[in-house]
Amino acid sequence: MIVPMQKLLVAVRRSDRETLLTALRDAGVIHLVPVDPERARVDDETSAQLRDAERALQVLSALEPQGDRPTVEPGEIVAEVHSIQRRAAEHQSRLTGLYRQLEQIRMWGDLRLKQLEQLQKAGLNVEFFALPAESLGEIKAECVHSLGELQSKQTMVAVVQRSGEAELPESAVPLQLPSTDAPTIRAEAAEIDVAQKADQARLAQLAHLSIEVEQELARVRQEADWTLALNGASEDENLFAVQGWIPEGHADEALTKLAASGMAAMKTIPADEDELPPTLIESPKWARPIEGLFGVLGTVPGYREFDVSIPFLIALPLFTAMLISDAAYGAILLFGPALTYPWASKAFGVRFTQLLMVVGAVSMVWGTLTNAFFGFPVFEKAVITVGTQDAAIQFMMELSFTIGAIHLSLAQLWQAVRFFPDLRFFSKIGWAVFIWGMYGVVKFFVLKSPMTMETPWPYLLMVGATLAILFASPSTNPLRMVGMGLAQFPLSMLSAFSDVMSYVRLMAVGLASSVLAVSFNNLALDAGFWPLTVIILLFGHSLNMGLGLIAMFAHGVRLNMLEFGNNLGLEWTGYAFSPFAQHSE
Repeated sequence: MIVPMQKLLVAVRRSDRETLLTALRDAGVIHLVPVDPERARVDDETSAQLRDAERALQVLSALEPQGDRPTVEPGEIVAEVHSIQRRAAEHQSRLTGLYRQLEQIRMWGDLRLKQLEQLQKAGLNVEFFALPAESLGEIKAECVHSLGELQSKQTMVAVVQRSGEAELPESAVPLQLPSTDAPTIRAEAAEIDVAQKADQARLAQLAHLSIEVEQELARVRQEADWTLALNGASEDENLFAVQGWIPEGHADEALTKLAASGMAAMKTIPADEDELPPTLIESPKWARPIEGLFGVLGTVPGYREFDVSIPFLIALPLFTAMLISDAAYGAILLFGPALTYPWASKAFGVRFTQLLMVVGAVSMVWGTLTNAFFGFPVFEKAVITVGTQDAAIQFMMELSFTIGAIHLSLAQLWQAVRFFPDLRFFSKIGWAVFIWGMYGVVKFFVLKSPMTMETPWPYLLMVGATLAILFASPSTNPLRMVGMGLAQFPLSMLSAFSDVMSYVRLMAVGLASSVLAVSFNNLALDAGFWPLTVIILLFGHSLNMGLGLIAMFAHGVRLNMLEFGNNLGLEWTGYAFSPFAQHSE
């Protein structure tokens, strides 16, 4: 449920502004909105501290603590992590430049410039030339040494002379010595490597202090929030006023606490139609794992849109189970996070970890029905056959289209309930009916099912289209009403067809996953060498399971966010409710 919001206006004497902000922060239920957004800014220093602290926590949280626990102040930890990260970027840039230099002077091999300088001091003049191999015999010097072929199909030679000048053929081209040599470059690269390892070891030590960094981040965020609240208020010489949004269920308690201080003048008013309050969703406890997905995607429905937590939590695990099509993969998704819950919940978040477990449980059920356990059948016969046989493909296609029609028509009916008693209610009922008619069209084209006047599909199309056109834009002018409906209908009709068709991906990807699992099994069993068999099985099923998780986002999420969301009229235009409160990381 999307929690209803009330707008809160609070004014105090200017001298009491800090007391008011403290009371609002302690209440922790008011989403402040700047009166003047241009003034509601954080200074550059605080912004930099916030950015550095977030980055430091991100870096340290990804590391396993090692070595001795250091004694460092939280601010110094952030600064040191920032310094190490900056130094790492500089080192990487320098290494890239060194490797590029090394490639450019590859033809000089392990030549050392210092040795040439020593020879020069000893009276030996060493010069290098490039010339055709057949001209080597024309060189007259005390010492001539061929160093190998160049890319230009010429030979590189070193010419050594104690005194005087060597006699060279006209084809000889002098070669300039490089500014540095390969051994020097490698030595510098080795020094950088040692420095990088030392920095990584230091980061592993600092990882012991990730809790302290969390506390520092909370402190900086608190400071930033306070600055935003202060700068975003309206004030003059006498008064200080703030505005914000407060959930209806918390309004009375918060107002009572503020009123008890006797310092504030307060007023709550309902949200206007042209205002967009923040979105606060209160889902049933059993539906909260889906919050993990919304957190990953960063999507929030608008305040006046729909809370899709429950339908998403029902549909996504089912879709993912069909895409994975294996009970053993489901068992890993269920018991893997369950057995490593403290670590998994920290790495992926509590809600997303719970979502993976729900997906795993449903995948186990579906995989058992399809009799697939790492691609191997366990029972004599599957309840649902997923395979390359024509009958199996036909059945899975029809099941996918049926699920799609149910999913999409429910979205339209949900919209209809929202519109009632507005006449657009009939338009949404019409589209729900039309989708089932389009379901028959899809089956006719794809599955060669009958599409005659003896089937219900033409009648569903006609009734649905009539309602959709007539009530798309209700008006007292019948001609305008029909004209607007006809103008909107063609694109929506094509969209309905493509939306139903889109659910075929449940069959296609699920079949591909099953075939890939069986193929890896056959390849492993045919290897004839048990260590290789184990390697193929581990690699193959790990890859297939990884592809299944990718499919959850690429296909399962798409069917919910796009196909279902579009039919529900979701635009995802909201922003999350974020109360002015104490930060506790």
